[in-house]
Amino acid sequence: MSGPKVSFIVPCYKLAHLLPQCVESILSQTHRNLEVLIMDDCSPDDTPAVAASFKDERVRHVRNEPNLGHLRNYNKGIALARGDYIWLISADDLLRRPYVLERYVDVMEADRRIGFAFCTGMGLRDGVETDIVGWADLKRPDAVLKGRDFLRRLLESNCVLAPAGMVRRECYERLGAFPTDLPFAGDWYLWCLFALHYDAAYFAEPMVNYREHSASMTDTLIGKDIRLLARDDLHVRWRMLRHIEAAGDESLARHCVTTLVGYYRDALTSKRWRGGKYRMTLAEFDASLVEHVADGGERAALRAEVLRGVGRDLHWDPDLQPDLDLYRAALQHGPSSLALRVKYTLLRCGAPGRALLSLVAGARRGLRGRKP
Repeated sequence: MSGPKVSFIVPCYKLAHLLPQCVESILSQTHRNLEVLIMDDCSPDDTPAVAASFKDERVRHVRNEPNLGHLRNYNKGIALARGDYIWLISADDLLRRPYVLERYVDVMEADRRIGFAFCTGMGLRDGVETDIVGWADLKRPDAVLKGRDFLRRLLESNCVLAPAGMVRRECYERLGAFPTDLPFAGDWYLWCLFALHYDAAYFAEPMVNYREHSASMTDTLIGKDIRLLARDDLHVRWRMLRHIEAAGDESLARHCVTTLVGYYRDALTSKRWRGGKYRMTLAEFDASLVEHVADGGERAALRAEVLRGVGRDLHWDPDLQPDLDLYRAALQHGPSSLALRVKYTLLRCGAPGRALLSLVAGARRGLRGRKP
């Protein structure tokens, strides 16, 4: 007998109570030629017993001893998968429509240029659907997206909902699986890498449920050192820049640099990142440039480009010193600006100067709001 057309990789750690709903949503698909690999990462709950309760020969239980961690568990599942297509969906998520797999397979079988398919999803909290999650904000109809066009959007931020993506096996074989040093952004990196070499099929209907709860992988990782997670965001773009340069796409490379510049500006001026508190210091910024840019002249040019933008719009931190340092650096790297010098001078006056700046900024926003 031939192998399954699709392999579902279902990582499971402390999610035995949610596993049945996930697996049943897969087994009830109208496309029947599939396998389910429950990747039990040495879970301390009753995952083995729950896995054994499925009386369908398409379900396989794989238990790791010892715990591998989520990325190595994903990669082990990918290596064990036998299907032409691989769908990785956590045990706390589920397929919302019984025909989603059939739709994915049909479009990918018809066009080998498509490396992965994805759809929007619907949030699920305490058993109640919340709102659409994923790429639905663009309100696009179903489409086959040209990979490098879509990559421009992906480089700005990850817009592919992780449990909603099915990947052609060839993508993993040719380009690699999850990099284990990107614990938070490994999936984003792979979507970007696949889009550099393949097209993507997009479905507007939310056909997957993404469970929102405190035990989710996203919330667990955000609860760790947020600076390491923010570092992942940078590393995805820097790695993709090198891949894009190797592919010889100068326009796309410049766009990637633009997203890096924007990210650095945001990180230097904001204290919020993905629901947590984070602000990059100037020292961290310089260290990041040294890490990623070997040429001193290129590094200085990029630093100046970032700081010129930072000087135009700063977050006012209760601690004035970070903003003062950034204004000073912006004045050193940007063109002469009377407005910027006035802002810097007022900020040096402490709280009264900042209050005046806030008053002026509020008045300007009010004037803009009254324009016809």
